Amino acid sequence: MDSQRNVSEFILLGLSYDQNMQIFCFVLFLFCYVVLLAGNLLILVSIRCSSLFHQPMYYFLIHLSSMDICYTSTVTPKLIADLLVERKTISYGSCMLQVFIMHFFGMIEVLILTVMAFDRYTAICKPLHYLLIMNRTRCHLLVLAAWAGGAVHSFPQFLMVIRLPFCGPNEIDHYFCDIFPLLKVACTDTYITGVLMVVNSGLVTLVTFAVLFFSYIIILFSLRHHSAEGRRKALSTCGSHITVIALFFGPSIFAYLRPPTTFSEDKIFALFYTIIAPMFNPLIYTLRNTEMKQAMRKTWCQTSGLNIFLTKGPARRAQEREETISKFNCSTGIMFMSDRT
Repeated sequence: MDSQRNVSEFILLGLSYDQNMQIFCFVLFLFCYVVLLAGNLLILVSIRCSSLFHQPMYYFLIHLSSMDICYTSTVTPKLIADLLVERKTISYGSCMLQVFIMHFFGMIEVLILTVMAFDRYTAICKPLHYLLIMNRTRCHLLVLAAWAGGAVHSFPQFLMVIRLPFCGPNEIDHYFCDIFPLLKVACTDTYITGVLMVVNSGLVTLVTFAVLFFSYIIILFSLRHHSAEGRRKALSTCGSHITVIALFFGPSIFAYLRPPTTFSEDKIFALFYTIIAPMFNPLIYTLRNTEMKQAMRKTWCQTSGLNIFLTKGPARRAQEREETISKFNCSTGIMFMSDRT
């Protein structure tokens, strides 16, 4: 542990040395982060304020959106802030914490995507037993299992990384602290640690992707026995899930399922699973989902109507009430006169 104290901070080399490129990236990633937050918060509020919250698929979607926000927020705010400064540093403690939190929330997201695939398999292949299998208690247990899986995945990695000695140099060729860049600057033989990291991250990601891939193949084959409307709805939902899985797992497999070394392309692929995929998740799940669009429209139309009512003020509402009563009295008087005549 004493050797680790020789390095109190790390220098992040970032995405680019070009000042103009850094300004462009600042504007781009700030926009992406705002879109990501707004989109996922929109999903959270729309589902929570509608009847969709009681459906298992949307219950899991709420947790996926929450993980998108938490996972991306471990990396993106630091990236955006560093694009405005010349010297990009991160303390040793913050670096270790970033490694742990990023892999913790990342694995939870992977497992929630797996749970969502199981939910779709049950809904399409066992529709008569769907409500019995995916009851609310089981949904809670599946989400709890995802959190436990995140802890089981991230704690061993954190313990292995925090025991590495860092005595210089302290430059990390990345825009955040990750496992392989840290192994590169550690002043010890990291071969065994690197192999364990590949097994814990890369192999787990590949096996999860294979399970998801074959589960959706089974789902698509089972759609042959459904009606045309049922096939259309199921394909729309499954298509959204498959798109999200491809965006998230493709770059992740490239980043972690390989010998423990670093490549110049790592930063570009990391952008996909840290920023781009979480940003597109709300668009993918809302634009291709009729129920989600209807819930959003209903929730936000009601909210807009309430805001209009509240912003009018007591005086304006009293005036409108008097005008309504006056119109009612006029119409009643006209009807009375017509009856008399």
